[in-house]
Amino acid sequence: MKSGRVMGMFLLGVAVLGWLLAAAFLGVQVVTREVTLPGALLGVFLVTLCFAVPVTGAGIFLVVRGKAEEQAFARARQERELLNMVLTQGKVSFSEAAIALNVSRDEVAALVRSLVGKQLFSGAVHWEKGWLYSREAAALYTERRCPNCGGELEIAGKGILVCPWCGAEIFLHRAQETTEGEFKDSGGSP
Repeated sequence: MKSGRVMGMFLLGVAVLGWLLAAAFLGVQVVTREVTLPGALLGVFLVTLCFAVPVTGAGIFLVVRGKAEEQAFARARQERELLNMVLTQGKVSFSEAAIALNVSRDEVAALVRSLVGKQLFSGAVHWEKGWLYSREAAALYTERRCPNCGGELEIAGKGILVCPWCGAEIFLHRAQETTEGEFKDSGGSP
């Protein structure tokens, strides 16, 4: 979030301002001969050690953390936009998604894998042709037909169906394998 970066920049400014004020105050004390030069240098050292360094460190930490949070939020926004595109359009090419999200085709594939890993995407992906399909998992349970070519789907693993004809992979979240080797919905909508 921007608040972390703003607070970090504020702390950096406070550290610099505090150090400059302390140095100026001790410089005036040296000029008026109220403090000796070694005493003023000791004062500047103590202000630096006890105030400026910790506040600067906290400021740098907040700036770096704020930037990392911004990147994470941007990634989550891209994932949400991609998922919404697929859900509303039904069929989206990687190229269309890359243009809409202003990212590369490889980054779209990485977003898809991330959504699958988080169990947020339930549909079909044809990696070779670069297509994403939104398809109700319930229809795939009963039809067992590939949304790409119409071929009969085979179970490839828990929650994954594969078309042996065209290679499309269908990811079904919230699905669990029964003893008969068929998938059944474990509750909730896909």
